[in-house]
Amino acid sequence: MSDQVMFTLDESEQVTHWYNVVADLPTPPPPPLHPGTREPVGPDDLAPLFPIELIMQEVTGERYVEIPEPVRDVYRQYRPSPLIRARRWEQKLGTSARIYYKYEGVSPAGSHKTNTSVPQAYYNSLHGVTRLTTETGAGQWGTALSYACALFGIDCEVWQVGASFDTKPQRRTLMEVFGGRVHRSPSRLTEAGKSFPEDHPGSLGIAISEAVEVAAQDENTKYALGSVLNHVLLHQTVIGEEALRQLAKAGESGADVVVGCAGGGSNFAGLAFPFLREKLAGTQDPRILAVEPSSCPSLTRGEYRYDFGDTVGMTPLLKMYTLGHDFVPSTIHAGGLRYHGMAPLVSHVYDEGLIEATALHQSECFEAALEFARTQGVVPAPESSHALAQVRREALAAAESGAEPVIVVGLSGHGLLELGAYDTFLGGRLEDDPLSDEALAAALAGVPQV
Repeated sequence: MSDQVMFTLDESEQVTHWYNVVADLPTPPPPPLHPGTREPVGPDDLAPLFPIELIMQEVTGERYVEIPEPVRDVYRQYRPSPLIRARRWEQKLGTSARIYYKYEGVSPAGSHKTNTSVPQAYYNSLHGVTRLTTETGAGQWGTALSYACALFGIDCEVWQVGASFDTKPQRRTLMEVFGGRVHRSPSRLTEAGKSFPEDHPGSLGIAISEAVEVAAQDENTKYALGSVLNHVLLHQTVIGEEALRQLAKAGESGADVVVGCAGGGSNFAGLAFPFLREKLAGTQDPRILAVEPSSCPSLTRGEYRYDFGDTVGMTPLLKMYTLGHDFVPSTIHAGGLRYHGMAPLVSHVYDEGLIEATALHQSECFEAALEFARTQGVVPAPESSHALAQVRREALAAAESGAEPVIVVGLSGHGLLELGAYDTFLGGRLEDDPLSDEALAAALAGVPQV
């Protein structure tokens, strides 16, 4: 094994197609249902919110979908993202594991979200859409969509979850630098927002309701979602497709453990689904782990049932692991992991036993993030720190057993705009706030019976 630590791809090796895991699953995932009729939704039901290209990607059974050249042209500005061997962290941990991290912080928005914001803005531009509305938690998705809309001449209007809006003014400024217009959610601009107190900390579910309400009222406006839906997960698979090719360049035959943080599910699925394809085909046999916060543990403590994707109940019903659409999570610093449900495709493969899941406290995650920053020189996003904390557990277990697993972890973005969270941790003011049984039961009580 050489001393090389960074692995990239030549122009001729770049990914040209997104991967659709639905084509290889042993059983088909349950369809979304119309919120009124409770029948499977069709293209006409989604047309008010999405262009036809995204609707067809949402329902396609094709294994691969070609990436349009205008999208690939933007991808070339930052893709392929590097796969980096974390040798110094390995040494610090005293582990025999070989740890590789796939670093998405090199994108214009500083996270993986640009992988889907660009195609979403591109497809909408083909139909003369003049405005896109969306929600954002930590602000990474709002930043990515603001940038993509600027590229394709579309106005971007963002409802940012109140807790993040209040504590992350730099993220709001970055969205505005890219041309986005940002509102605190819940706002006074929508009926959905007005149904909550002005000082409410907000949730992704509430912000989605606001963005959907505005989009549905204007024929020149569409809605863009940063996670959860099939087409969003599809776009993110450039991450895992690159990682597989880069691992081969590193001299590895595959991965033994694949780890990603999971909130709505897009970052995790983007890395994991191409590896899951290899697992289903029998060419590799990795353990695939989704890591979520203990305060918002949809996979590990939620129920697998149909629920609304938003708080007010305007979206289709999705079969997913959910904590209940009324659930308002603790104001943890990993704002991107504060969603009440998990992507239907991630939920389906978890229910089928094809992946594993665990939930961690944010204090352990920040401890791992500091250790990683001090050895690798990258400050991880609070969301990514959850994956790193699980990798740390895996690496220490390998050190104890003498095993030599190849561990691949998704570093979904950098935390340079999240230094307030690190200041809170370094100052000893960070608190863990695990979800109580009582709060969980109360939130699940509102899930519709389907």
